[in-house]
Amino acid sequence: MKVRIKFRKYGALRFIGHLDVMRFFQKAMRRAEIPIAFTAGYSPHMIMSFANPLGIGLSSDGEYFDIELSGPISSKEAVRRLNEAMVEGMEVVSFRQIAEEKKMTGMAIVAAADYRTTVKKGVFPADWAEQIAAFMAQPEIRILKETKRSANEVDIKPMIYRLEAKADAVCMQVAAGSVQNLKPGLVMEAFCHFMGIDFAESDYSHHRLEMYADRGQEGRRKLVTLEDLGSEMEMETA
Repeated sequence: MKVRIKFRKYGALRFIGHLDVMRFFQKAMRRAEIPIAFTAGYSPHMIMSFANPLGIGLSSDGEYFDIELSGPISSKEAVRRLNEAMVEGMEVVSFRQIAEEKKMTGMAIVAAADYRTTVKKGVFPADWAEQIAAFMAQPEIRILKETKRSANEVDIKPMIYRLEAKADAVCMQVAAGSVQNLKPGLVMEAFCHFMGIDFAESDYSHHRLEMYADRGQEGRRKLVTLEDLGSEMEMETA
């Protein structure tokens, strides 16, 4: 049985990296006595995979990882046990059964993410919110996108699905996953260049709100949260 776990990451723990998050949950699974399945062989390890791991320094209300169970447990009981094993900065939100197919793992299907970016006071010009529409009206939004192996100038506009101002924050929905992945910092860098101001990553705080799979057909995008693709389990522990 495969299960998808949704969790929040906030506070000081936003500064720990992906490997530390993985180790944290491995220990939490043991403390909470979750019946997680292990691989076979001489060095068995817990079967788990994370969907689009969060960058260091970012907080989130919508992180996901998938596991396999070796026995039954209800969603309500699993969330309770795991949260009793959590520390400040981590909170399990849901524990839901998902499809068994390998191609339906969060890592394989994640296609988009929502972010809220807050800006330090005095960084943006007074009319920054009004400039968003003009920024998105450009036929292209080209910027240098760096990877571990290379740096190329790319048009990121097709990867920005939504961009808007809400109070003192920039809210965006962008492509995420293995096919296309756009970081919020790159969007803010392009927006700063458009406004003619200097960009410094330290001037921005990024918070991931949610992650989605694309269930659309024939080129039509239909985003569904990774959480909504699972179902609550009612069976209690034997």
